Amino acid sequence: MGLLHLALIFSSLVLVLGTAPGHKTNTIAQPPTAFAPAPAPHHHKGGGHHHHKHAPTPAPAHSPIKPPTQAPSPAPVKPPVQAPVKAPSHAPTPLPARKLVSVQGVVYCKPCNYTGVETLLGATPLLGAVVKLQCNNTKYPLVVQGKTDKNGYFTVNAPKTITTYGVHKCRVFVVSSPEKKCDKPTNLRYGVKGAILERSTKPPVSTKTPSTFDMFNVGPFAFEPSTKKPCSTH
Repeated sequence: MGLLHLALIFSSLVLVLGTAPGHKTNTIAQPPTAFAPAPAPHHHKGGGHHHHKHAPTPAPAHSPIKPPTQAPSPAPVKPPVQAPVKAPSHAPTPLPARKLVSVQGVVYCKPCNYTGVETLLGATPLLGAVVKLQCNNTKYPLVVQGKTDKNGYFTVNAPKTITTYGVHKCRVFVVSSPEKKCDKPTNLRYGVKGAILERSTKPPVSTKTPSTFDMFNVGPFAFEPSTKKPCSTH
């Protein structure tokens, strides 16, 4: 037999077997299996190509962090720059000019029934009583004396070396009384210990005080009887 004859016999057997009962022949071609595209080759320095298999990244175990619900805080506003404080437009008040010092006051004689009592009830002006103004502005005290008139009023001008700037170092004292029955000095308004000068808010009683002086007040002062005898009814 020739080769051609053998081929024909083989073909006949294939046809007989393919059409045998109960045998199903798949006539629809199966599509080719889809393969994932190969990862791009990773190039390394040096020229060689190496293929590495990377395991797929696992899914995160926790849910992603939720975005904050609160609105973001606005950017801080820069505080306004405070304008520099302007210097006062007016000049500072100058100190009052220095002036000379004059002191005024009144001296009384107390009745005997108020001896030892700090009161001027029933008192009368004392004529000729001596007072002194003493200023301790220097090494040695400066002393000026004065006398009362019929109204018991006196005025004493301080030495010209004493001005209103140094008046706080001056005091006024009662010295003596011309009345024998009323010659004991009392400390009424500090007539014995020394009275502080107080600036007068009224013009001086005497018009003889020049305008170059500032007037200060002291007193009123008083003398009283030196003995505690029953007062005369007359």
